[in-house]
Amino acid sequence: MTQITVDQATAERLRQADVTIRLVDASGNFIGHFVPSTPPPAEPEISDEEVQRRIQKGGGRPLKDILADLEKQS
Repeated sequence: MTQITVDQATAERLRQADVTIRLVDASGNFIGHFVPSTPPPAEPEISDEEVQRRIQKGGGRPLKDILADLEKQS
């Protein structure tokens, strides 16, 4: 694999990346993609309070009913 050294400012911007970045040159020509080496920690999309509310509310369907419906669709 070939290695390219980037300047400090670019390195810092890349370190902050949490998604794949499309790299282009000064003219806007595509160079490649940068993929962060470690994914960021997963953050819940809902609050702990909302999770607890949903647990307490209950509901849903039995798994056997869901599987039966899926079998009918096959």
